[in-house]
Amino acid sequence: MSRFARFLAILAMLGGVFAIVVPARLEAEPADIAAAARSVVRIVLISRDGEQLSLVGHGSGVAVGPNRILTNAHVIAPAEGDETMRIGVVPSEGKGGWFARVVAVSQGNDLALIELVDAGSLPVATLYNGPVADGEDVYAVGYPGNVDIAQGYSISDMVSPSAPVKTRGNISAGRSSKQYDTLLHTAPIGAGNSGGPLLDACGRVIGINSFGTVSQDADSEFYFAASMREVSRFLLKAQVKPQTTGAPCRSLADFNRDEAARATGEKERAFETQRVAAVAADKARSEAQLEIIGKRENGMALSGLALLLALATGGAGVFLLTKKRKRDTIIASVFTVLLLGGAVTAWVMRPSLAEIGTRADELLDQASKGGKSAVSAGPLSGNLVCVLDLQRSRVTVSQTADVPLSWQENGCANGNSQFASGPDGWFRFNVPKDDETVTVSNFDPATGTYQAQRYLLDFETMARIRAEQAKLPAPQCGGGPDAARAMSAGLLGLKAMLPDSPNERLVYNCSKASASPQPTE
Repeated sequence: MSRFARFLAILAMLGGVFAIVVPARLEAEPADIAAAARSVVRIVLISRDGEQLSLVGHGSGVAVGPNRILTNAHVIAPAEGDETMRIGVVPSEGKGGWFARVVAVSQGNDLALIELVDAGSLPVATLYNGPVADGEDVYAVGYPGNVDIAQGYSISDMVSPSAPVKTRGNISAGRSSKQYDTLLHTAPIGAGNSGGPLLDACGRVIGINSFGTVSQDADSEFYFAASMREVSRFLLKAQVKPQTTGAPCRSLADFNRDEAARATGEKERAFETQRVAAVAADKARSEAQLEIIGKRENGMALSGLALLLALATGGAGVFLLTKKRKRDTIIASVFTVLLLGGAVTAWVMRPSLAEIGTRADELLDQASKGGKSAVSAGPLSGNLVCVLDLQRSRVTVSQTADVPLSWQENGCANGNSQFASGPDGWFRFNVPKDDETVTVSNFDPATGTYQAQRYLLDFETMARIRAEQAKLPAPQCGGGPDAARAMSAGLLGLKAMLPDSPNERLVYNCSKASASPQPTE
């Protein structure tokens, strides 16, 4: 073989090794990016000249509170100090928008906070406060003007709700702007994207898009976003407490594989537990059998010995009687009677073979109390506290606090939330009026596992689900097993309207609480 051929062979082997040791790239869940896009808004600057309204400019923003939007300072700069100009906020969904006022501005890092002056509410984005890796996939979401132009959008279209544009790129670490801390990335943005979020693969905000490199002929290919360090400092100064998380981003497929492996492991452990229990039962029965048979043989031997002695003393009594030794004859007779009674007692008191099973159970119980086997505590009920199991949970936007739960055996939770009884156990369907999120909760009292699957849905899907839910009777606690089973039919119909996979799966381990829990959804 030539040196070149050997070199190629080595490269092939190295390639195989790297294929094994290099982890697969995390692919974003499209539903996560779509859910995060609900929090993105178009910010428009509207000038009034008498009765004439005109659009001066627009940018993007992201909701960090139900009525507060984070954007770039340069997006709202023309409106500052100009009483003829108003700031409008146009959501990605719905039927209208709202006007807003400026709350805080930081020119140093090009950030601004505005607040709705009209009654309105937006889905709140979650900020990721963990590290951002070099080469990580990122997604820019916003309203680039070149797309509006290409689609022939009119001013009326631009002030009406429409879906934001999503683009994908990668992080290039180590090249921050000198003006302030930024993330350099390659997710394409254009004029109008300014102020929109830069997302990770789980839809969490990791930066606010601000500017791109200069290009003479087209939009640039490299872009900068204000980092979470700058965003956090700005929001802290503005006294805003955003929704944040530091949980690592993992795909639902990863968790499903882990859950499958865990379930397989649990089955193997259950099988091993059953095997050990069977061995222990066989051992206990063998020990009980030997013990009972030994006691029976001892009783028979003792009875036989007493009978032989009774015969001997009886014979001695007869002999003494012939010798006219009356006193000795009486003594021999008493001993004979006592020995005969002892023989009968020993025979009657010997254990029966039927006692082998009872004795085996006693031996198993003694082993259990000695810590040789686990004793099941039975299904949980009463006041519980449920702690999130991060190893089993996919968390993208939710909080990770403990969940208090007051559980009754009839499926009533917290005194006012009736769970339905379905094929997979107790479950509940929560459709809030003020949040575009559906939560399907399950509780298994036998294992103490509480699971919440959360679906972050669009406006139209939520409207359809709310309409269908309104047709169902309101669940009431204390309706009995038949009512709990009847509930499941309607709720399973609602569940069929949901996507195949949730955005989040939160798994909690529940145990007895020391104090009464507060009601929770």
